Amino acid sequence: MSDQKTDNHPKTPRGVFIATMIMAVLFLVPSMFGFINKLFEFARIARSDPNGAFAMTPIMNYTFASIGFFFLLLWATFQGMFRDIESPKHTMLEREDELDVNEPNHVPVWAGGPRKVEKG
Repeated sequence: MSDQKTDNHPKTPRGVFIATMIMAVLFLVPSMFGFINKLFEFARIARSDPNGAFAMTPIMNYTFASIGFFFLLLWATFQGMFRDIESPKHTMLEREDELDVNEPNHVPVWAGGPRKVEKG
């Protein structure tokens, strides 16, 4: 028996992918403009107001958090985590069924349990 995983789950339909991208643009673009506007507002306060140095803390927090999330998004994208968004739920349900069918002390193969040897 081969150790390669067979993938019999349906892939994410192209329409779902397109709808997800449209929703991402509809939500992320306005959020991006609001975020950038707030950064410019903090920078303007920091330059113009004599007591505006307090604005540097949120600017740095926003900047570092944004850079971190951006790199996390890039990492997840390059790892292929957004290629098939439907497969994890099917895998979870299959594992749940496998656990429900087996006796309480059985450890499934995916969790490190013994492999069944087929006789034939």
